[in-house]
Amino acid sequence: MNLSYCSKDLSFMASAQNPLLQDFIFPPYDVIEANHVCPALQSLLIKLENDLVELEKTVEPTWPKLVVPLEKIIDRLSVVWGIVNHLSSVKDSPEFRAAIEEIQPRKVEFQLKLRQSKPIYDAFKALRESSDWENLSDACKRVVEIKLKEAVLYGVSLEDTKRERFNEIEQDLEKLAQKFEQNILDATKKFEKVITDKKEIEGLPLTTLAIASETALLKGYEKATTEYGPWVITLDGPIYRSVLQHARNRSLREEVYRAYVSRASHGPLNNTPIIERILELRLEKAKLLGHSNYAEVSMETKMATTDRAKDLIDKLHNASWGPAIQDMEDLRDFARGQGAEEANDLNHWDINFWSERLRESKYDLNEEDLRPYFSLPKVMDGLFNLTKKLFGIDIEPADGAAPVWNADVSFYKVKDSSSTPFAYFYFDPYSRPSEKRGGAWMDVVVGRSCVISSDNISPRLPIAHIVCNQTPPTRDKPSLMTIREVEAVFHEFGHALQHMLTKQDEGLVSGNQGIEWDAVEIASQFMENWCYQRDTMLSFAKHYETGEVLPEDICLRILSARTFRAGSQLLRQLRYADVDLELHTSYVPGGRESIFIIDQKTGKKTHPIPLLPEDRFLCSFSHIFADKYAAGYYSYQWAEVLSADAFSAFEEAGLDNDQSLREMGYKFQETILALGGGKSPNEVYLEFRGREPTPDAFLRYNGLLPTIAA
Repeated sequence: MNLSYCSKDLSFMASAQNPLLQDFIFPPYDVIEANHVCPALQSLLIKLENDLVELEKTVEPTWPKLVVPLEKIIDRLSVVWGIVNHLSSVKDSPEFRAAIEEIQPRKVEFQLKLRQSKPIYDAFKALRESSDWENLSDACKRVVEIKLKEAVLYGVSLEDTKRERFNEIEQDLEKLAQKFEQNILDATKKFEKVITDKKEIEGLPLTTLAIASETALLKGYEKATTEYGPWVITLDGPIYRSVLQHARNRSLREEVYRAYVSRASHGPLNNTPIIERILELRLEKAKLLGHSNYAEVSMETKMATTDRAKDLIDKLHNASWGPAIQDMEDLRDFARGQGAEEANDLNHWDINFWSERLRESKYDLNEEDLRPYFSLPKVMDGLFNLTKKLFGIDIEPADGAAPVWNADVSFYKVKDSSSTPFAYFYFDPYSRPSEKRGGAWMDVVVGRSCVISSDNISPRLPIAHIVCNQTPPTRDKPSLMTIREVEAVFHEFGHALQHMLTKQDEGLVSGNQGIEWDAVEIASQFMENWCYQRDTMLSFAKHYETGEVLPEDICLRILSARTFRAGSQLLRQLRYADVDLELHTSYVPGGRESIFIIDQKTGKKTHPIPLLPEDRFLCSFSHIFADKYAAGYYSYQWAEVLSADAFSAFEEAGLDNDQSLREMGYKFQETILALGGGKSPNEVYLEFRGREPTPDAFLRYNGLLPTIAA
């Protein structure tokens, strides 16, 4: 296959007929193909480089002569590249990979020119020192401060040879991150286990067997059925989690677990050398910028410092270690009571299985029996009703109004009390392991902006992607979800709300833009709390066939089970946060200790059962090696403390009082959701809560407060 088409004559594909270069409100996702990518980006980058040269010639330290033209340049590239990057995540193909690999260096080269522009940097400094400074709004001042800090972090102050090396590092890091993510996707797809004997999959629920048999059909097993198989077991999230939780076949659990924690760690898909190189380059980059390690660079754009982040991890570790040890003892005792041979030697592939059995016994809950009450359509109805109650907004289906990339994708418009649309979003809910990367995320399509306006009067309206990888529907049933999958939808929708409900018109700090990274999870984790609020749960927990509401006693048992093994779950997250900081503060690339030894040492502090010697989880840790969480994974815990404290304000107002909820919702909407990056997160939070946050609510929701008190 010849994939070098990017270097061919661009005259036709770079014309107005290229869908990526057309004027659009909603991207033409139905017609964009891989062969559009390079011609469009080549043409666009030439134009933007000319725009940058012109700006550098004419720039003045005023808003109209500096920020307005700069935002237009930044936004144009961000929108087009965002579309390309999105499609590579949800519609992966060799052609898309080849196109991105070819054009990415040019894109990075231009971004570096833009961020390192001395005339623009000098103009921002002059604006900050001018008499106009005091007349600027808080949001405008934040834009100036952010752009000055960004320029320094991208090497504007470096001399020629150092800047040249810095730019080489940036190019290499971008390529390595792309390759890292691709290796994970390919390694996940590579594992397949065909099972024909029903005894081997005993315990797996019908939902999983239906997915496994439909996977078998796609793999060419024409007679595959849910009842008789064959079944194809993969490492795709819904199947992997189900096998670990429900398969009675211990050897199957072990095989799948070992495959999962060793993904992308051997052969041509081995991410180990990529990690080593990423860490080496990040350290070199940090030293070029005058820092001793990469964590110091990362913390320049965070609320916390390295010491404060480590302090939080230590405090949460102290709160959760004792409960986690007790969790393990409870699990062993329960397994012994069930006559399990492995009770005295529980291993990692046993934990989820016996935890689920213990949870079923303790709370009389069966996750699979509950799935019929958590169908996607009813969950979405409940979510939309909640947002109407809290924020006074209406969300309506708008399928057909915008092109989509897959038939499973839905499109929605968000309206205010006057029925005027003020935002839109796409929702891509289901797992597609052949082409879609794992996990769940929210991405920006376009942001609110008064500079980017179609009529030069009204600001451009925000549009978002919400992407999940939950259990897909089967031939005769809608997507029937676990409570964890419900959480994921609420979480990503929280991110989208902050993007869509912003009232900030300055595009460079609207929505999620310009917010310190350890504060971006506040809105998302805030929304998760509503899954465990009684009235909210009962609003969407309705049987998909009969419409019967989840019985009250079951609802209460689910809410009680929220803190089940909370210490163990928190320690698992602390492992990721701790090893991330360790790798970006103390680790010496090429030294005597490997990255896996560092992870093993962390595992001793966070896991009652030692990690497997062959555990290579780091090779699939895309958050820190292919995303924006490097030396920042602690952000989840940092923001969770704030989000729990924020939710407790609604408790104090009265969760059964609709008027009080609406008043508190309005306050949350006007601060956390509306202000974007136009104010510092500390100021925004104080404006909402009226005081500094405390960890009490977080610890209480996790059943860990008594441990702290003791």
